[in-house]
Amino acid sequence: MPENDRLDSCLNEIELGFVEREATPRLLMKLGIQLHLAGLSLSNTFSILEIFGVERARSTVHNWVHKAELQPEPGRDPDHVAVDETVIQLNDEQYWLYAAVDPETNELLHTALEPTTNNVIAHSFFAELREKHDVDDAAFLIDGSHSLKDACRRHSLDFKYERYGNRNSVERVFREVKRRTTSFSNCFSNADADTADEWLRSFAFAWNQLI
Repeated sequence: MPENDRLDSCLNEIELGFVEREATPRLLMKLGIQLHLAGLSLSNTFSILEIFGVERARSTVHNWVHKAELQPEPGRDPDHVAVDETVIQLNDEQYWLYAAVDPETNELLHTALEPTTNNVIAHSFFAELREKHDVDDAAFLIDGSHSLKDACRRHSLDFKYERYGNRNSVERVFREVKRRTTSFSNCFSNADADTADEWLRSFAFAWNQLI
């Protein structure tokens, strides 16, 4: 698919049902959301929008992103699912990011940001994943995490240990998330956990549109 067609598709997928009274044209609002989620900082995003005569506070794009409530499209039916967990720094605290990826398409299926990691949280993550996607017949690729193994067993899911290979897809996602959250402090600066969780789901939406 040509790049301009793919960008049009991304913009069309962004719903602005939250907009009631907004001076900025909807197309430019969608463009601002897409540019920020695709990798631009809030400052650079508004530098682009200023070309079109839009002059607003940087926090405006941040608010657009969260009000749009974007998230990965449900209903996927993958053959394999790579699942992992990693630490994300949020202000002065550490949180755990859980992510499930289809290694054949590199699409993010589901994410969750949690204050810690344990069997109960892993079980809840898998329950949410099963509600959103048809993964009961998929082969799950996990590392040595005991909580992920326990969750697979409790949900009667087929799984195998794989440190490399198809698991590279989820590692790639984690690298990009960490690059974004460390390079652009205005993504998570002074954000609470719920806001960060919403931003990560929005990031997952944009990731799937652009890969």
